[in-house]
Amino acid sequence: MDITNSNNDLNMPSINLINNPDLFFNRELSLIEFQRRVLSEAENPNQPLLERLKFCAIVSSNLDEFFMIRVAGLKSQVTGGIAELSYDGMTPRNQLIEIRDKLLPIYRKQEDILINSIFPKLESNGVYFHKFEYLDENNKLKLREIFYKKIMPILTPISLGPTSPFPRLINRSLNIAFVLSDRKQKIELKHVAFVQLPAVLPRFIKLEAGSGYHYILIEHIIKAFSDELFPGFNVDVASTFRVTRDADVEIAEDEADDLLSELAEQIKQRNWERAAVRLEVSAKMPEYLVNLLMNALDLEPNDIYVHKRPLNLSDFMQLYRLDIWNLKDIPFQSYIPIEFGENRNIFKEITKNDLLVHHPFESFSNTTLKLINEAACDEDVLAIKITLYRTGLNSKIVEALKKAAENGKYVTAFVELKARFDEEKNIIWAKALERVGAHVVYGVPGLKTHCKIAMIVRKEGDELKTYLHLSTGNYNQITARQYTDIGFFTADKDFAEDATYLFNYLTAYSYHQDWKKFIIAPINLRDNIINLINREIDMHTPEKPGMIIAKMNALAHREVIPALYRASQKGVKIKLLVRGSCCLKPGVLGVSDNIEVRSIIGRFLEHSRIFYFYNGGNEEYYLSSADWMSRNLHKRVELMFKIQNLKLKRKLKNILDIYWEDNVNSWVLQQNGEYIKRKPLDGEKAISAQEYFLDKIKSNVISV
Repeated sequence: MDITNSNNDLNMPSINLINNPDLFFNRELSLIEFQRRVLSEAENPNQPLLERLKFCAIVSSNLDEFFMIRVAGLKSQVTGGIAELSYDGMTPRNQLIEIRDKLLPIYRKQEDILINSIFPKLESNGVYFHKFEYLDENNKLKLREIFYKKIMPILTPISLGPTSPFPRLINRSLNIAFVLSDRKQKIELKHVAFVQLPAVLPRFIKLEAGSGYHYILIEHIIKAFSDELFPGFNVDVASTFRVTRDADVEIAEDEADDLLSELAEQIKQRNWERAAVRLEVSAKMPEYLVNLLMNALDLEPNDIYVHKRPLNLSDFMQLYRLDIWNLKDIPFQSYIPIEFGENRNIFKEITKNDLLVHHPFESFSNTTLKLINEAACDEDVLAIKITLYRTGLNSKIVEALKKAAENGKYVTAFVELKARFDEEKNIIWAKALERVGAHVVYGVPGLKTHCKIAMIVRKEGDELKTYLHLSTGNYNQITARQYTDIGFFTADKDFAEDATYLFNYLTAYSYHQDWKKFIIAPINLRDNIINLINREIDMHTPEKPGMIIAKMNALAHREVIPALYRASQKGVKIKLLVRGSCCLKPGVLGVSDNIEVRSIIGRFLEHSRIFYFYNGGNEEYYLSSADWMSRNLHKRVELMFKIQNLKLKRKLKNILDIYWEDNVNSWVLQQNGEYIKRKPLDGEKAISAQEYFLDKIKSNVISV
């Protein structure tokens, strides 16, 4: 079917907007395109050098997760004989082939950037990585001492043999494979042995070699003294490798007597017992050794990735701690809104007006964290309820909640134990909260709780008053400096009533229907999103043309995307700011002519979800914890709500307008799935949205 020849009639029977594979991008390949955009920041010579290294490391970390979850899922489907087609009509096996084809050029580019640009420029700035054979004798002697005293006692070399089967290699650990020959035997007989580098050992060993920062990677030291690990053998080959395993934890919650213990056991299993999905090897590893590893791990040739760069690239993020400020982004001090100033009563300020903050440009610590800290110590506060998804270790929010419980407040923390790759951290501080008397609830069966809400109940006179914080992002003081998010504060009674029912839904699985302000997934969020899009179609006229602006992390929903297509066909202009994967295909004649998709990649991770609908001139703005994806709208507890305060609506309008005008960090999605970076036209002013808001901090006018 040639969709480009279709007319603009909404009732066109010839176009199937839902199940037509020609109208969707593949989600997995779109995620890989996102990694390509991130890697472009590492290639950008205008970026400070350590920031470029950081982006290289981020790509490796992102692809680790991609293999552990997305590729692992596809391989499981292939193994299980499941032939479910993707939105664009590809089988799981075909997707795996395409994924490899798309990834190989990205890995090669990453390699080139590191070896030919970043590492040489680091040396020019006094950061050196040395090879053992080129060190002077003094450093070699010192490294020998370090090896004997601090490295060798921790290592456990394991040889393959009748009594030593292939070792259980920990997920994403760095390993060295050795090929040995026995010095005593006249007939040459090869042995294979492995050494796994324990996480307790540092990756970088500092050297004394003049001014600057001089390092050698620990694997080079182990290789240099490997004859001490295998006395009586010649070490013929010493080559690094790394295994990535399926890490998607699945728990039968209705069968688990103790969810905490079951989850902890599943986390252990994913570290070394789950199926391998990728093998990364050094380029110097001989083919016969690669084949041995591949067969032992039950992998195929397409699962093997050969690298000339160091493995475990995320370790290089440690260099970001170096005190070389000219190689990093200029530090910034987040703006503190007047309402949260030192002499202001935060409860009175929220009572006067709804408040909205834009992180990281506006402070998280002096707004959100301040509210929880003050509530913890306020003698009139009776109760605090909060949902916690990703708070990280050493969480200041958790410390504030512990203080509140110790001060006699009734604290209820709704902890999502199934927050992927944060499960262990969540278990740690969930237990810490329980120890001080907080009531901890561990999840809604069958769903992940992803909404971000804090509720504070305060006694004021003879009445109880509720204060709320709602957010697009997590209660995490670290990522609040790295991600862009929106926080909202209100004491509105209708919001408060909905919050009470929402927490009852989370803790007692009660089913409330008469929501006044909240739109909740999986209850009614999907239907409301589609209804809002359909309303825009109905209200569109030549005099008042419809407009939808949506900012989110990802767009991949089989019903929402066709609804956007129908709006485009009617003439509604649609501007989509989608940071990561996007399955919607823009620019298709007769289907998505009126849709443009852009992605902002910059210093901060774009994480806020903001939605605008023109609504016949009665403009509406919504904030949400949810992207427009199946998992968010069907398998998670999510929250969306409308902003009604005129001043706050103007602030959100400014945010959306500036992001859409960005012509420095903005990429435009093409009909073929590629992204082209926007550049200022001749005579056009360069606009970086993130830099715009950073500049506003300096002039203390960030609030609109």
